[in-house]
Amino acid sequence: MFALPPTLSIRNLPRTLEASVPLKAVRDIRNRLVLGSEAPLSDECIYVDPQQVTLAYVPKGTSKAPRFRRRHSGLVRDGDWDLSVKPVSDGVKERAIKDHFLNNVSWEDTGVIDYLMSDVHRKGSADGFSTVEEIRNRYARMDALFEEIRRSGRMKTRAELDSYLRREHGGVYVHIARDGTPLKAGGGTHRLVIAKLLGLRRMPAHLGVIHAAAVRNGLMKGLRNPE
Repeated sequence: MFALPPTLSIRNLPRTLEASVPLKAVRDIRNRLVLGSEAPLSDECIYVDPQQVTLAYVPKGTSKAPRFRRRHSGLVRDGDWDLSVKPVSDGVKERAIKDHFLNNVSWEDTGVIDYLMSDVHRKGSADGFSTVEEIRNRYARMDALFEEIRRSGRMKTRAELDSYLRREHGGVYVHIARDGTPLKAGGGTHRLVIAKLLGLRRMPAHLGVIHAAAVRNGLMKGLRNPE
């Protein structure tokens, strides 16, 4: 009997709709028709050098620098949007990760748990968590993730971790500039910092928006290479 892929199953329908999969599927068809068989795919797993993720995209809500979300994954866009960038800087989460893994500071003492709980009190949730226990469990998983990557020398793709995710949806989200530069676009901060700390030179990432010039110049081939 024919079985639907997990991402298309009835059980996973709410998650599929939340991730805008129908819209993305239409985008994939359009990309292939216009750009050919090597066109970018929505939610595609690409590979980047985490040490080279030094710039972050700065959305301004204008036509020159739109606000791109994960639902825009696989969008091919021309123009100068990729020039709206700033250097990646350390926030509370980044500093906490470095203090914990480099200086052996407990997660509680880094201040990150209190920081996230302040968001919970103000907004009802933080990064999808709503209790201190959930947040502590998250950072316990970060410890396990760090050790796994340190031992294996690689970071698993989202598909390896959760078959109910479509491709690399939920991974470290990056846009690709015209010259192939990966631009941090939000999401996956912890994994990106851990990859940098462990000296990885290749890691899976969730393809965001890609500049049309990068596609025209054949840069997708390199982005698809895990080596």
